[in-house]
Amino acid sequence: MPEDLTDALQDARAAEKEHALFYRGLAAAAEERGDAALGERFNELHADEQHHLSRLTARLMEMGAAPRDLARVTTAALGLDGWEIEARLRERAEVARYEALLARGYDAQTESLLREILHTERHHAAELGGKWTPA
Repeated sequence: MPEDLTDALQDARAAEKEHALFYRGLAAAAEERGDAALGERFNELHADEQHHLSRLTARLMEMGAAPRDLARVTTAALGLDGWEIEARLRERAEVARYEALLARGYDAQTESLLREILHTERHHAAELGGKWTPA
């Protein structure tokens, strides 16, 4: 297992955790405001990001690597004003991250996982909505 692959997946995993926390915070803000539809939209994005985190964790374990402790990963609090600009920037960064990882050329199983995540992140970037992750 190349160390650069392990490090890249560890970094992607931490980014997914931070991204999931971002959407969870927005969901809580929407729920507090009483906007159930917006809250559900954020919860769906949150679920996709959590799924990516889980898949990356599983891949690392399959490769014999111990996943890093992410207990200290946090995200800055963001209110609902201007959330779309921040979310679009984040999603574009996610797309760029996975495109860069795929350009490195890893094993077939890892590349398949990265392609699936990239597919979902492209939908997020285009629509700022979730539930794109295949089961």
